[in-house]
Amino acid sequence: MENRYKFLDVFQENNDGSLTPKRQIFVNGVTFGPGGVAFQKGVAFGGIDFHLYKYWDIAGKEENGVLTITGFFQQ
Repeated sequence: MENRYKFLDVFQENNDGSLTPKRQIFVNGVTFGPGGVAFQKGVAFGGIDFHLYKYWDIAGKEENGVLTITGFFQQ
């Protein structure tokens, strides 16, 4: 079942404006997080620039501690 997650429950916004996943996420074949990676605007992970969706709610499902992101809820 798909759930709705707040953007800042999934990502941390760092002082330099970069984003860091707070939990392990899977998107379009790529798994990353938590921590260990920070990405700036214009950098795509799994084909997505998460800065374009900053603060949008996230659609996804969690299984075995991994959040699979399936989309975003338009504001």
